[in-house]
Amino acid sequence: MAVGKDILKTLHELVDRDITLMHICGTHEAAIARAGLRSVLPDGLKIVMGPGCPVCITPQGEIDAALDLVDRRCTIATYGDLLRVPGAKGSLESSGGDIRVVQGVHKAVEIARKEPDREVVFVSVGFETTAPTVAATILSRPPENFSILSCHRLVPPAMAWLLAQGEAALDGFILPGHVCAVMGYEEYERFPAPQIVAGFEPEDILLGLLMAVQQVREGVHRVDNAYPRVVTREGNVKAKRLMYEVFEPYDVEWRGFPVIPASGLRLKPEFEGYDAQKKFDIEIRHVEKHSACICDRVLRGVARPSDCKLFGKVCTPRTPVGPCMVSHEGACKIWHLYESRRA
Repeated sequence: MAVGKDILKTLHELVDRDITLMHICGTHEAAIARAGLRSVLPDGLKIVMGPGCPVCITPQGEIDAALDLVDRRCTIATYGDLLRVPGAKGSLESSGGDIRVVQGVHKAVEIARKEPDREVVFVSVGFETTAPTVAATILSRPPENFSILSCHRLVPPAMAWLLAQGEAALDGFILPGHVCAVMGYEEYERFPAPQIVAGFEPEDILLGLLMAVQQVREGVHRVDNAYPRVVTREGNVKAKRLMYEVFEPYDVEWRGFPVIPASGLRLKPEFEGYDAQKKFDIEIRHVEKHSACICDRVLRGVARPSDCKLFGKVCTPRTPVGPCMVSHEGACKIWHLYESRRA
């Protein structure tokens, strides 16, 4: 940690005014909280959370669509983090349906092959990190009793929305290392804000913060890569080609956000036979928020989990009210595990 101490010393020397940086990665939030980085940073340097958890930004309408598929007696396969996210009629976990936790789309296909009399639907959540694997699976022509409910999202359109709103008064971004490992960072170069690609070790994050602070002080904006051992400017060209061979962008709602143009991924027409929404005539509806949960504000970087009056009281990992308390990448669950112990 000697390198980390040197970076911290430099940060304390450089930060002479308030600087707010947003990360857009749940794994970054977990790493920051686990290492207690906020407690050692200069007082003026603030790190806020963005929409970096794919489970958290999945709107209730998509959870309700998955529950509608349960009512159609489909077998639902998905990641464990999604099971307890509440919908209008409860959660997948409480639905009483045939719900299977899988580690990836290939396991869902295995279920469909082994049980040909069942309709198996993979609820496919994730950013650009997971979409290429799903695309490759679709291109392998899985059995006809397999389909997906695509809940994929693209990060850059959400950043464009955040910058256009100016709601959180951001000075720069820490870009998601996992997403950039796949997509590269060239498409982020259009944004007029300091941006850093960072890894997930404490020293990686501190280096990213230092590089961002240096840009802010210099009054410049560009994308700097503090994670070159994993990320290149062009990313994984083959994975990107696969993703856009199967999926196309479309306008879609995010939880806590309005409909963001070209921010979702849906199957192209030639692959619609694997689209569960069309196959079972399922409608994804907008659902108005009615609880006191402030997950929407946390996801936009304008509130902290501890600002919520439900946090740690009504809303806990055992009794989650909002999605940010459910997922391992959700800010509220991370704060409940780490930050609340330091309070």
